[in-house]
Amino acid sequence: MCRKIIKMKSYRYTLFADYYQFYLQDEQADGDLSDSWTKEAADNLLAVAAGTIGVGTVRNMYVSVVVEVYDSEPEEDLSVWDHVMECGIDVPSGRIVIAGCTDYFPDAARIVIPQGSYRARIYYSVLSALGGDAMDGDDNYKVALWLGEGAGVKVIKKRSST
Repeated sequence: MCRKIIKMKSYRYTLFADYYQFYLQDEQADGDLSDSWTKEAADNLLAVAAGTIGVGTVRNMYVSVVVEVYDSEPEEDLSVWDHVMECGIDVPSGRIVIAGCTDYFPDAARIVIPQGSYRARIYYSVLSALGGDAMDGDDNYKVALWLGEGAGVKVIKKRSST
């Protein structure tokens, strides 16, 4: 008998991806990713630090982001996504801040979830459909969260060109 995976909550945002990134972080984390954006992290469009995930984008503009919270690891058709990464994030405060890296922290959106360690799977799509000025595009991003241990970064599906 298969157990049904339940999507508990879904949130939609339009975030300013200043410096080609946006963050998800525990409300109590310092959010410092300055040493985390290595060449490998930039190639993977994903940087992590304690309590913080930096999602790289292909545009330095507003991007569409969906965050979904599940009761267990979700199943997704990977063929519709250009790039898929996975990592862990500890959320001891029970509140995740989601924001562009230059957003004013006190005004940034919050997602309330049970305290604990989570896996995060980041889905990236329409990465190659940029206008000539690299400002216009239809790239979009989804983050799936579920309770789970392990902070390691894992490449699920690598984009064809970097």
